[in-house]
Amino acid sequence: MNVYKESGWAGKIISLQHEDGSWGYFHSLSYPSKSNTITTEQALRCLEILGFTIDDAPIQKAVSYMHSCLAGENEIPDRSEKLHDWDLFTSIILSAWIRRFTTENNLANHTAGLWAEVVSSSFKDGTYQHDRYVKAYKQVFKKAPRGGRFIDFVQFYVVSLLSNYLDDAVEEAMFDYILSHDAGIYYIYGSCLLNTPEVFGSKQASRYIGAIELLSEYKNPKCKAKLRFVTEWLNHNREPDGSWDLGATAKDGVYFPLSDSWRNAETRKKDCTYRISKLLRSLGEYE
Repeated sequence: MNVYKESGWAGKIISLQHEDGSWGYFHSLSYPSKSNTITTEQALRCLEILGFTIDDAPIQKAVSYMHSCLAGENEIPDRSEKLHDWDLFTSIILSAWIRRFTTENNLANHTAGLWAEVVSSSFKDGTYQHDRYVKAYKQVFKKAPRGGRFIDFVQFYVVSLLSNYLDDAVEEAMFDYILSHDAGIYYIYGSCLLNTPEVFGSKQASRYIGAIELLSEYKNPKCKAKLRFVTEWLNHNREPDGSWDLGATAKDGVYFPLSDSWRNAETRKKDCTYRISKLLRSLGEYE
């Protein structure tokens, strides 16, 4: 049994879920809310980290709600952002979150297929070419971006959406591009992923691990091999007793805490060790 699913933190999040399956406003992934409210994707990310899956009723309700929004039967209550195509953007965020819990939703899979076509065209010779991205974007989505602003694919939603949806050669080329991207992965981590954080016990390190967790979902062995330096970094920062400790400043209300309280340092270490061990298993580097 996953004890984190039975925690008070999980219970509080579930208690705030609306009857329609949402938590109110949908989009605000970068940072947790400073109020007592929580957005739908903040709730989903927390519940996912705590171990909830499509087999759990709160996730089933949320996926049903997101499907209804993607199908045009409902709509998220967020105010439209004018800097880019809001309809296209909402289709990405809804599809990405649906596919994080199930790959059997045809509407979400259709969105993933469209983005796979755009990204595959952009990397067709093994390197990224922006002019090809622009051309494919316009052809696939049948429109130019509003205000000239294209939706960047090096961001949480598209990277999540395309997990194991590309052929091996394109996936590996995209993976290299993301790892060397100066701005990291938007909404998750804002620096080049090839450079591990200088301070391990920090919120920055926790967010860096969040980016690596996202990339670890790509099953291509060549991609996983490219993350071996992360394994070395994690093992270098392992405590003498075999545990990991990201420190009290890693508590952000999203990635941590997993337990109800971090007043006890041992509880904090347990949470950090659980998360990092899970990542290393995903990378095939830890038993």
